Amino acid sequence: MPPTSPTLAELIDALPLDAEQEPSADEQLRELLLDLAHKPVPTGRLTRLWTLGTLQAKIAAAYLAWWIRSSYGDADERDRSLNETHLKAAIRLLGTMGYMRGAVMKVGQILANYPDVVPDEFADILGRLHFEAPPMHFALLRELVRNELGREPDDLFDEFEIDAFAAASLGQVHRARLKGSRQEVAVKIQYPKIAKTIRTDMANFKAIIAPMRLSGDWDNLMAQFEDVRRMLDLEVDYEAEAENMRIAGQAFEQGDEVEPTQQLRDRHGHQIALSCLRLSYGFHLLYADPHPGNYFFMPDGRLGLIDFGCCHHYTEDDLDYMTEVELAQHGSQEAMRQALIRAADLNPQRCDPEHLRTLERYSDWIWEPIHYDGPFDFGNGDYF
Repeated sequence: MPPTSPTLAELIDALPLDAEQEPSADEQLRELLLDLAHKPVPTGRLTRLWTLGTLQAKIAAAYLAWWIRSSYGDADERDRSLNETHLKAAIRLLGTMGYMRGAVMKVGQILANYPDVVPDEFADILGRLHFEAPPMHFALLRELVRNELGREPDDLFDEFEIDAFAAASLGQVHRARLKGSRQEVAVKIQYPKIAKTIRTDMANFKAIIAPMRLSGDWDNLMAQFEDVRRMLDLEVDYEAEAENMRIAGQAFEQGDEVEPTQQLRDRHGHQIALSCLRLSYGFHLLYADPHPGNYFFMPDGRLGLIDFGCCHHYTEDDLDYMTEVELAQHGSQEAMRQALIRAADLNPQRCDPEHLRTLERYSDWIWEPIHYDGPFDFGNGDYF
């Protein structure tokens, strides 16, 4: 018999497999994390740009396949298949960000904190980047440790666990015990050439936004771009981070904790606010990476803070501005407007009114908890 053209049903059947025919999300994630442990970080500019570009194409193809399928199912089936597509795309996104690490992985951590920006499935999966970021196999790091410290870890420490107990976007942490001592320490190892990947990603991003050079906001955008680049460079300077930790250590004494009479979550919220305010006002240090993975609630009631790579030391100009904006909160609307113009580095004579109104609405949202009469619920979905 002569060959016949495939029917529409046959074409639909040829689309990617349904979820029930594939491994579960947890199984896929376990396999993904195991695979990532043995992959070195890609450092080439074109390689990293190509990896992100192909990721976009694959995710777009997944949603195109869902759109075709959804045309031939009822509402419940469309919702089910859309949730499955979200989940598959999120796992693929997690895999790429875990593979590239660095600045790209930090974007994933940020997205995980904003579930209203991405589907819930994305926020849930990307949230693992805070607590379950894939560590590298120590075989990929051994040479780096040897070059940095001059000897093998076994020669430098009485005990050194080769399996990392924590991992993040720029490095991972191993438990160890100092030579000839019972003191336990955390050894933070930076991923090989991760500083280069940050420079590469920022160069790619700058190239992508180059068409905005013709806009009136280009100078302001570049100032923000350079600030982000500077902070990322600081995060790979472990000597600077050690100094930040020394300053933070001076801010809090052993046993120094907050014991208000509110419930446990309120108490921890009080501790977080107190730690940030004390560092800012008492020691002029901005702890600028307060994501959930950097806070530990200790069994004895104390709050633990880790990762002091992303910190800013306030300049005299910063402190002057902080004073201005806080006074403006209790002054006139015009005083607040002038403070916002200064904050955004705008030209007072040529400030776009809509731009300024957006800044004012954002400022009102930021300061709402301060002006609220009574306890403020930061978990309120409407506020968030």
